[in-house]
Amino acid sequence: MNFLKAEWRKLAIINYEINPDILLPYLPKGTELDFYNSKCYVSLVGFMFLNTTLLGVSIPFHRNFEEVNLRFYVKKKEKGVWKRGVVFIKEIVPKPALSFVANTIYKENYHTMPMKNLIHEKEDELLIRYSWKDKSWYSIQIMAENRAKPMEENSEFAFITEHYFGFTKKENTTSEYEVCHPKWNSYTVNDYQLKIDFQKIYGNDFEGLNHQQPVSVMLAEGSEIQVKTKKYIS
Repeated sequence: MNFLKAEWRKLAIINYEINPDILLPYLPKGTELDFYNSKCYVSLVGFMFLNTTLLGVSIPFHRNFEEVNLRFYVKKKEKGVWKRGVVFIKEIVPKPALSFVANTIYKENYHTMPMKNLIHEKEDELLIRYSWKDKSWYSIQIMAENRAKPMEENSEFAFITEHYFGFTKKENTTSEYEVCHPKWNSYTVNDYQLKIDFQKIYGNDFEGLNHQQPVSVMLAEGSEIQVKTKKYIS
């Protein structure tokens, strides 16, 4: 059953390598960390939620909005097949009702903050900016070529974007939900700017990201998505 339908568009993705030991306290029971070329990744992701419906119902003033999240990558073996998914450290949205629904039903860690976006397209250039306010304004900005290209199989971009499950830790309980979408096209990134205090927004465990350069910066076009109803797995 579909819990949510929407479009996720213009996903700005900034990836960092992180010590796996930092993530172990956040790891849901029954999952293990997923690595790409022996690297453990954490990603800061900003994007647009568009045309959102919950259980088939469009909620006024809650159809189109920004989200910024910090996430890492896990996998879980089920009947001999790996399910690859993400775990969210924190998800930021601009509407209190969004946080209430996500935190109550999906037990996620949503926080409400003022947000704004800028999406500016020229013939050959694309500018994307997502901003959020926690006393100070923070932002992700990406400048890219305005020409989307297909995903390369087994690429770093494929690893980051092809995790089709969400896993949530709540004490000793793990819940799982499936996110359905096609393969995403990507844009060639020319430049980026990031204004953030990882320690202030995400806690002391992530203070080290303030002193690191990203291993990669990506921009995905996104697509229509469907989020299935969650189930408990442990």
